[in-house]
Amino acid sequence: MTAIRQAFTRESADARRADLIEATAACLAEHGIAGTNVRAICAKAGVSPGLLRHYFGGIDDLVAATYQATSDRMDAIFMDAVADAGGDPRARLSAYLTASFRPPVTDPELLGAWTAFWALARSDARMAAIHTASYAGYRERLGELLTACGATDPGRLAIMLTAMVDGLWLELSLDAASFGAEAAAAMVEKAVAALLD
Repeated sequence: MTAIRQAFTRESADARRADLIEATAACLAEHGIAGTNVRAICAKAGVSPGLLRHYFGGIDDLVAATYQATSDRMDAIFMDAVADAGGDPRARLSAYLTASFRPPVTDPELLGAWTAFWALARSDARMAAIHTASYAGYRERLGELLTACGATDPGRLAIMLTAMVDGLWLELSLDAASFGAEAAAAMVEKAVAALLD
């Protein structure tokens, strides 16, 4: 009887929620917005639709939670890159900007999910709020790194560099053979040098 009881241990609520979020991101990446529904998400996660409704109010809540979780994951990746760069302000700035050109940020599955989030942010107020907060946080942290490098207008520079990094990340994610991660990093480094020196 003890062996049977041990075989049927339940996952924690946090683990179930994380599984559903991961499945949602995978569905968005694979099928886009139109193909992401309760049935597809639950099949990917290996759970019943009732479990999705137990942990989330519905698919809209789950997609919003997935966007927030993905944004938080990206923030952690960027901040880890900065921490690993040491104490030199320029090295820390470079690490923050160029982390977008390396895995896992260049994962094609992330591109699919991220473009779905962008599309939803145009028509859904909650998704737009997540997008606004995420990008404001990214630019604020970038502004702090720019200030540490002596930038005189860090807010404006943060907007310019964010747009550049996003564009290069998008092109690199769509066609990695076109110019490559090292070339993308070199372009950003050249822009930073021109803007700061």
